[in-house]
Amino acid sequence: MKKIVMLAVAVLGTVAMVNAQTTPAQTAPAKEAKAPKKDKKADKKAKKAEAAKPEAAKAQK
Repeated sequence: MKKIVMLAVAVLGTVAMVNAQTTPAQTAPAKEAKAPKKDKKADKKAKKAEAAKPEAAKAQK
């Protein structure tokens, strides 16, 4: 009799664990952080400054 009760408890426990509802998965994805926008004007100024440096060095020689 004891074996039958233990078997019933094991079967019912297993069934309960299999059918247990897990925490629901998050349906909406988290918002992604956007990369900051580059300042095109600053990039152009930096390129012009770099281009002007070799010319200034040539003028000094």
